[in-house]
Amino acid sequence: MLKPASVVGVLVVVFVVPTLFKQAGPSAEEFAPCAVSWDAGDSLIDLSFLLEKPAGKGGFITVKDGHLATASGERIRFWGVNFSGQGCLPPKEDAPIIARRLARWGINCVRFHFFDRPAPNGIIAANRDDTRQLDPEMVDRLDYIIYQLKENGIYVDLNLNVARSYKPGDGVKDYEYLGFAKGLTYFDPRLLELQREYAQQLLTHRNPYTGNEYRNEPGVALIEFVNENSLVEAWMDGRLQGLNTRKNPGTWTDITKSYAEDLTKLYNAWLQKNVTPEVRRQIAEEAGVDEGELIPRLRPAEFARASPLRFHTEAQFYMAVEKEYFLSMKRYLKEEIGVKQLLIGNSDHGHGHTGYPIVVGTSLLDIVDGHVYWQHPSYIRDPQTGRTIGFRIPNTPMVVDPLHSTVVQLARTPLMNKPYTVSEVNHPFPHQYACEGIPILAAYGAFQDWDGIFWYTLTHQQVVGKEPRIAGHFDLAFDPVKMTQLAACSLAFVRGDVQTAREFVTRTYTPEQVRESIRLTGRRDLMPFFTPGFPLALPLKHAVRVASFDGPPFSEIPFSDENPVVADTQQIKWYVKRGTAGLVVVDSPRWKAVVGHLKEIPERPSQLGVKVENEFAAITICSLDDHPLTEAGRLLLTATSRVENTGQKWNTERTTLEDWGNAPTVIEVVRGELELKEWNAKRIDCQPLDANGRPLGPAFQASPTDEGWKIALGGQPVTWYLLTVER
Repeated sequence: MLKPASVVGVLVVVFVVPTLFKQAGPSAEEFAPCAVSWDAGDSLIDLSFLLEKPAGKGGFITVKDGHLATASGERIRFWGVNFSGQGCLPPKEDAPIIARRLARWGINCVRFHFFDRPAPNGIIAANRDDTRQLDPEMVDRLDYIIYQLKENGIYVDLNLNVARSYKPGDGVKDYEYLGFAKGLTYFDPRLLELQREYAQQLLTHRNPYTGNEYRNEPGVALIEFVNENSLVEAWMDGRLQGLNTRKNPGTWTDITKSYAEDLTKLYNAWLQKNVTPEVRRQIAEEAGVDEGELIPRLRPAEFARASPLRFHTEAQFYMAVEKEYFLSMKRYLKEEIGVKQLLIGNSDHGHGHTGYPIVVGTSLLDIVDGHVYWQHPSYIRDPQTGRTIGFRIPNTPMVVDPLHSTVVQLARTPLMNKPYTVSEVNHPFPHQYACEGIPILAAYGAFQDWDGIFWYTLTHQQVVGKEPRIAGHFDLAFDPVKMTQLAACSLAFVRGDVQTAREFVTRTYTPEQVRESIRLTGRRDLMPFFTPGFPLALPLKHAVRVASFDGPPFSEIPFSDENPVVADTQQIKWYVKRGTAGLVVVDSPRWKAVVGHLKEIPERPSQLGVKVENEFAAITICSLDDHPLTEAGRLLLTATSRVENTGQKWNTERTTLEDWGNAPTVIEVVRGELELKEWNAKRIDCQPLDANGRPLGPAFQASPTDEGWKIALGGQPVTWYLLTVER
C-alpha cells in the first residue's frame, strides 16, 4: 500500500549542466564481434521461472490496490518489448523460436505496435482502394505469434490506431494529405467510425490457435486506443492551423484547411452549449469578431497575450473533446464489443511541454501510460519531399544529467491508485552511452513501483535467420548489450529485487494550474514537470504521484543540494562529478549494479569491488535463485559498454553516422576485474557466454583473495558470465 504523502526533513536536488562529450571513441582493435542469432537454439540462461504459463491461466489481468494484478489478485509487473510493423507478423515457423527466447530472457509482455498498415507490414489488406478489410494471411501470422507468446507465459498489449493511412475508398476527406491523421482521430465523424469498425473486426476475430476471440482472450492484457496522438498537444504545437498542403506528409503534420474549419465550427458549437452568452461576447470581442461570426481559435504565438478567460476556455474545449473520445471509445469497446481487457487511451510522451492536460483525459481509463527516449534522434528532412536524409543526436551520457534523465521525465505522469506503465523507452542507437539506460530504469522503475516497462522496439522486421546488424535507431533484436541487459534486469523489476520507495510524495493541481501549464512550454528550467517549485531530484529520493487534478493548488516544496542523490531505501545512489562524470550505484541483497564513469568515480556497492580499464561501462550482478548474492548458488554477471556495427563511422563530432556499418555487431569488451567480498564459497566457476547465452570458451575459476574472490573480466569478447558457486 502507498503511504500518505509527507516530506521528512529537507528535500534535495542537484543542478547539473552537462558539458559536451566529444572525446574519441575506442579504437577499432578494442572492439570484438559479438553477434546475436535468433536461431541459435537454447542457452544456459533461462529466466522463464518468472512467468506463469500459459499467460492468462487464471483469467484476465485486473487492477488491485492501484496496481496490475493477476485474476487471483497477485501483483504483476510487465517487463516487455514492442513488436513493430512487420516485426509483429513473423513467419509461423519463426514464432515458437521468438516466443521461447523472450520467455527465457524474462520478457512477460509484448506490445503489438504499428501493425494497422497494409500487408505485409501490417494486417490491413493491400491491393484495395480502401483500408477496411483485414488480410487473412497476415492475421493468421498475428494469431500464431500471439498463441506462441501465450503458451510461453507472455501477455499481449494490442494497439488499435497507430499508423493507419487512408485511401480513396475509405470516404475520408483529404485522405492523401493526412498521414496518420493524428489529432483528427478525436473529432472527425468518419475517422471515428472507421476506428470503431477496425476495433470490431480485430477484437471479435477468433484466434483459431487459442480458440478465443480477442475480446475474450485472457492472454491479451491491455488494449490501447491511440499512440502519441493528442488534440491538446496538436494545439500546443501549432498543428491545428490548417496549413498542410503537402500530399503524403509525415506521421505528425499540420491539419488541412478544411479540417481546421471543421474544428473551428466544433469549437463554436461547444461554446454555445457550455459557456454563457457574456463569456462568448467577451471572447469574441477579444478576438476582434462581431456577434454572430465564428470565433477563431488561438495559435501558440497568441497564448502569452491571450486573456485568462479566452485561453482557459479554449483549453477546456480541447480537453473536453479528448475526454469524450476516451469515454465513448470505452463505452463502445466494453458495452458494444464486450472486451474484458484493461484499457489505455494514449501516452504522456512530449516532455518538452506539459503532459497534465493529456493525462486528465487518459486517467479516465484503467491505466496511465508514458513514453520517453534519452536523446531521441533529430531528423533532417528534405524540404521538397519531406523525406529523412539524416539525423543528429547530442550523444552525451544521462548519468551526468540526472534531473532530465528518463527516470525524472517519466516520473511526472503516475497517479495515486492508478497503474502506470511505460510502453516505449530506449537509448536509441548509435548512442555510445546506451549501456546506461536499461539497468538505471529497471532499478528506478522498481523503486518508483511502476507497473510495466516496454522497451521500444525488438524489431521492425523479421529476426530469425537475419544478419546480426543493428539496422535502425530503436531495434533491440541484434544489439548484444541491450539484449543481455533485458534478461539480467528483468530480475530487478519483475522479481522486485530493488526495493520500492519507503516514502510516496503526492502533489495536487487545480484545473486552472493544469491548463496554465500549457503556457509554460519552452521553459527548460521547468522541464519536465512544468511545476514551479517542484524539486526535480525528488523522484530520485522518493516515489512521486499526482493525487488530484481537481484538488488544492500545488505549493512549492523546499529543497537543497545533495550529491549523491540517495534513494530513501538507501539502495540507489546517483553521483555526479563536476558535470562531466556520473555514476549510478544500485546495492540490494539480490541485485547490484554500477553504471557510468567507473574510473572517474570510485563508489561501489557493498561487498563488491570493480576495477575496469573502460572509461564508461555498466556492470550488474544478480542472484538466479531466491537467496542473497552472498548465499546464491548461481549468479548472472553482465559487463557491458559500447556496441557498434562493423565498419561503422561517426562524423567528427560523434553526433551522427557517416556509415551505419555492416554485420556483425561488435562490442567494446569490458576489461578489468570484479571482486566479490565476504563471499562464503569453496569455489566459483565463471562461464563466459556469447550473445545468445551459450558457453563461449571454457569456464575459468575465480581467484581467492583475503576478502573473497576475484574474477578477471575481458578474457573473452562477451557481455555476460554465468557464475556457479560451490559452498
